[in-house]
Amino acid sequence: MRSFLKVMRPAVFFLIVMTVLCGVLYTGVITGIAQLLFPSQANGSMVTVTADGGAKQVYGSQLIEQTFSEPQYLIGRPMTVSNLSPDSAEQLQIVGQRVEWLRGMDPGNSTDIPADLVTASGSGVDPYISAAAAEYQAARIANARGMSEDQVLAIIEKYTEGRFLGFVGEPVVNVLMVNLALDGKI
Repeated sequence: MRSFLKVMRPAVFFLIVMTVLCGVLYTGVITGIAQLLFPSQANGSMVTVTADGGAKQVYGSQLIEQTFSEPQYLIGRPMTVSNLSPDSAEQLQIVGQRVEWLRGMDPGNSTDIPADLVTASGSGVDPYISAAAAEYQAARIANARGMSEDQVLAIIEKYTEGRFLGFVGEPVVNVLMVNLALDGKI
């Protein structure tokens, strides 16, 4: 019994010390630094709009996809996590259903549908689509809203982010921000 306590006492002490160091102090320091240097990102990059009368309305996060499925909105990537092979029968069926749905929403558009509108991202909550995917939808949105296509494209351009560090990746469009701008909320 005595040797058991001799072994357990340092183990329990070490557990308590590491819990305080890693679970309390480290977390507190990192949270404090994030709040000082990156307050918007540390708080979830929430999109908040102050309405008439001073009431604040939260519409979501710029970093997490919101679902839009009506013709008057920019539609993002499917919100499902997919690790399916591009050649799998299940993936081909899912993509086929998404193509059919998009074609049904915009039957006059016979151009090729950009891949990111019919395939899910790895996380399933990607808030961005490619500039090509946004431009593909501009005529449908303009028609549904009674706007000119140029007005819709101007809003899309405003919320298009360039390549990371100027050379990594492709330009992307934030779906939530475009839709809030289309609704006149921002």
